[in-house]
Amino acid sequence: MSWLTEFVRPKIQQLVRRTDVPENLWHKCKSCEQMIFHRDLAKNNHVCQHCGHHMRISAQNRLELLFDGGKYQTIELPNVPVDPLKFRDQKKYTDRLKAAQAKATYKDALAVAHGEVGGHATVIAVFDFSFMGGSMGIAVGEGIVAAAELASVQDAALIIVPASGGARMQEGILSLMQMARTTAAIEKVKEKGLPYFVLLTDPTTGGVSASFAMLGDIQVAEPGAQIGFAGRRVIENTIREKLPDDFQTAEYLMDHGMVDMVVPRNELNATFGRLIDMIRRTKPGASIVPIKDAKKKPDTKGAKTDK
Repeated sequence: MSWLTEFVRPKIQQLVRRTDVPENLWHKCKSCEQMIFHRDLAKNNHVCQHCGHHMRISAQNRLELLFDGGKYQTIELPNVPVDPLKFRDQKKYTDRLKAAQAKATYKDALAVAHGEVGGHATVIAVFDFSFMGGSMGIAVGEGIVAAAELASVQDAALIIVPASGGARMQEGILSLMQMARTTAAIEKVKEKGLPYFVLLTDPTTGGVSASFAMLGDIQVAEPGAQIGFAGRRVIENTIREKLPDDFQTAEYLMDHGMVDMVVPRNELNATFGRLIDMIRRTKPGASIVPIKDAKKKPDTKGAKTDK
């Protein structure tokens, strides 16, 4: 072949060939529909710089955000039966688990880690919504029990960050039993006088919201997070009434006394650090300056006065 086909043509094709652009360079905000460059989005912890919409993030990103300096250690969760009910719908449950695990960082929808928040020993259990909608099955229940036991052993505060659609349907009644198990585990943490906080993120619904997610000493939520038990359509069809537009949002629940604080994502580490410090502090935060005795006033009781 001539030099025209071997050298010149490839050079020309390289100049005119369209360069493939990765699809994940730009992200569209679901709230304001603005396009955001991926580096700017990551720098702002996946919060829209235009409207403040808090996007969903992975369990790993959540742990890095909450722990001091992003430093933590994860623990190995207990092994559980993979498919106790031999469940099958359109696919086998085991096949769904394998597909979810192939895309995920952790084995199931929960990660448990320990480190420091605000300089205090803290255990954090974080849900990963990308793993089968963060649904709670036996593995998640065991993980929360393990997190509660670790907090008790380390005399540490416990923070749980739910992001879940509820109980995992493929495990049937066994998934519903985790509601009682996790509630009992949280009660043991409270009996030891350890702080227990819940960070409600988008979404927190179903059996998760009906159990441990609403038992925190202080309930904290991210702005705009959807929090509830049943969905809007189910409730409207049941009560035959139109619900408010902001129904089941973090702000709506705070106005009605179900949430204590709505905190932006960039302020969560500092906020939890202050909360843990206020609860766990046994001594004054600053030295006490003694007040000098004031000069005693002369006793005028019974003294005669001139009229």
